[in-house]
Amino acid sequence: MLALEVALMSDRGGRKYNEDACGHWHSRQHLCCVLADGAGGHGGGDIASKLAVQELISRFSQQPSQQAAELDRLLRVTNDVLISQRVPGTPRQDMHSTVVCLVIDFIAHRAHWAHSGDSRMYWFRQGRVLARTRDHSLVQGLVDSGLLAAEDIRTHPKRSELRSALGIAPEVLEVSAGEGGDEVQAGDVFLLCTDGLWEYLDDAVLEQTLLASPNPGAWIGQLASEVRLAAAHKSSHDNFSALTVWTRPAPTA
Repeated sequence: MLALEVALMSDRGGRKYNEDACGHWHSRQHLCCVLADGAGGHGGGDIASKLAVQELISRFSQQPSQQAAELDRLLRVTNDVLISQRVPGTPRQDMHSTVVCLVIDFIAHRAHWAHSGDSRMYWFRQGRVLARTRDHSLVQGLVDSGLLAAEDIRTHPKRSELRSALGIAPEVLEVSAGEGGDEVQAGDVFLLCTDGLWEYLDDAVLEQTLLASPNPGAWIGQLASEVRLAAAHKSSHDNFSALTVWTRPAPTA
């Protein structure tokens, strides 16, 4: 069995609204973490992101997914719910949200995840990135096609244009789901974050700050400081949020 420690933060940055949301839930076997970044204007984004987090956690708690395909289905059901909650003529009329969901089975030492949009999940081992999700975005498509270098994603003028997110028609919704090829090991670290964070912090910064941090709360605090420093030139920089899970051996009885 693994012991897990969770820390999270969400900051509105230079915006009037914080349209990010995150949360987590656990049973005696599973931890479910969800992070979302809403859009829709005039407060609609914050409604969308909170709805995405609440729906996913509620539905997962009622019937925990055991594999990535089941989590994919939960995201698609959540998409249907978000669409059904739209109200013409209100901030809800065009609400969307990215979402990323991570499930850790801390008894079986397994992890699976699913996402739509450009909110990311990173998996670190021994302080280095072992795996991460791939964005559903225009620029990620350019990288996949060989038309853009991966290191140029963060500075491309169309880096915020998404191919998919919750709130679009079910038949065109893209959801990517994955399962760890390795067992989750004690010492592994997971990070869920919105684009308002990873846009300013590349893999090298994430790894360096992780290796220098004594605990998850300290790391999350350092990441927030790094974003504020990197975005200081931009008064209206985006909301930024992160949720991290640190694993360690469970104490013996």
